[in-house]
Amino acid sequence: MDRLACYDCGETYAFGDAVRCRCGEPLWFEADTAAFDWPDAGGAPENDATLGGDTLWRYEPVLPAAAPTGFAAAAGGTPLFRAPSIEPPDGPRIHLKVEGTNPTGSFKDRGTAVGICRVDGPVGTVSHGNMALSVAAHAAAADREAVILVAEDTPDSRLAMIAQHDPHLFRVRGDYGRLYHDTVERDLGAAFLNSDAPLRVAGQKTVAYEICEAFAPDAPDAIVLPVSSGGQASGVWKALRELDAAGLVSSVPRIYLAQAARCDPIARAYRCGESRVEPVEGEPTAAVSINNADPPSGNRALAAVAETGGSVVSVPEEAMIDETDRLAADAGVSVEPSCAVATAAVRELAAAGEFDAADEVAAILTGSGYKYGPSDPDTSSVREVDRADIPAAVRDAVS
Repeated sequence: MDRLACYDCGETYAFGDAVRCRCGEPLWFEADTAAFDWPDAGGAPENDATLGGDTLWRYEPVLPAAAPTGFAAAAGGTPLFRAPSIEPPDGPRIHLKVEGTNPTGSFKDRGTAVGICRVDGPVGTVSHGNMALSVAAHAAAADREAVILVAEDTPDSRLAMIAQHDPHLFRVRGDYGRLYHDTVERDLGAAFLNSDAPLRVAGQKTVAYEICEAFAPDAPDAIVLPVSSGGQASGVWKALRELDAAGLVSSVPRIYLAQAARCDPIARAYRCGESRVEPVEGEPTAAVSINNADPPSGNRALAAVAETGGSVVSVPEEAMIDETDRLAADAGVSVEPSCAVATAAVRELAAAGEFDAADEVAAILTGSGYKYGPSDPDTSSVREVDRADIPAAVRDAVS
């Protein structure tokens, strides 16, 4: 699988010749799914001797890389479970896809694992969060050099988390938003696995493969996920197109995308009926990981929504924070606010009549909240008690 194609104009390229089309849109790998079928339960690629067939590598026939052993073999295979405790009274039925169980705690490991198994030599990325950590860790495990470019204002605590894997870590002064384009347009001596790079999208599509296989022979009515660059949305759309072509979904789920209202260029374009996304002047938001004012795959994300009959939702800051707390307290799942926009969007869509009680909705929670605790943690609920008073205190607490 070595051909790249433009979703918009259809032009094709050999892998390695380009990552974006001459028309300006991003490329993705062509995959022939005509002969693809769901793997047997518990099946595994012959050369995956480490973990069996419960990771993303069970879909090796539709991936542009061979299944590895070791760290990269652990990506994918994340839990999907129904969470009645957070469902609105009139539905829909919400199924949480918890990507925080990936090796470095986010969905980014899917794309990094496929990318690092396909390219040789140093790898790099432009990121100050989940993708930076993922590339640094995977490169360390593969004994490869990694180049991580972060923004000038990246907190020291986050830098320390990335630096433990010993990458070449650069805090970049200047227009950080242009760095993505710099790595696309210039030869920097490393293969950059950026947010919507073809190899990354190929790996990230496997989350939708897993969701749809769990529902087979039926399919969920909708898949809801946060959107930043548009790379993850592109991967989900690519998977649904491939599964539909293979005849493995009874119907194509609608794709719904969620953004923080303080930085929502894709949602703004959707509300205005546009097919092209324009950059915005974003405001600071707790949803740091999806705070992308100029998404490089924004147009492709809009196309995914249009083709599947979904929509794009802007989630207010307070609703996003409330949903982060609700997921932790009522569903037992700790996520970043950037992830909580997904189920907050489900709540908003249900209130607007978009979903009903019979609908099956899969919400992708893209990363773990355990990595990024609040800078000013609330400990007001912590009780001080003497050891001798424990029996009475516990009985009083649970009565």
